[in-house]
Amino acid sequence: MNVEVNNESGVEIDANGLMRLSRFVMSSLRLHPECELSIKLVDEDTMARYHVEFLDLPGPTDVMSWPMDELRPGSNDSGDDADLPLGHLGDIALCPTVAAAQGAKAGHGTWAELELLTVHGILHLLGYDHAEPAEKAEMWDVQGRLLEAWRAPGNRLGQE
Repeated sequence: MNVEVNNESGVEIDANGLMRLSRFVMSSLRLHPECELSIKLVDEDTMARYHVEFLDLPGPTDVMSWPMDELRPGSNDSGDDADLPLGHLGDIALCPTVAAAQGAKAGHGTWAELELLTVHGILHLLGYDHAEPAEKAEMWDVQGRLLEAWRAPGNRLGQE
């Protein structure tokens, strides 16, 4: 799985950690092993501009996602990747300074918030949403299970 992280935020972030997490999530959701994802870390001004331009909402937000090839989680239980669609999953923009404020407020810190936002963004790229209560319950359930699996001892790809 090809994950590209471009940090234009001015904040030092573990790009390799975001790549490992993204690959873990994509693999867990049975995406084609050659699918692609782009993550861009941006400052608050850039995120505020994206927020207005794409959603007509003021101020910076934490994460935004732009799906590309409308990929969906794989349901192939045979373990054969041949039937999984190949493509570019999409692009995610993360704002580390917004994540830092949210992580502090939630009491789990910046990195845990960036992990949550990365998983959240990937789920949006795969068609998950949280506009309706039932959709939100499903998305939060999948998001929680993925984060729990990622954070479990011995389960993290490339864990040092």
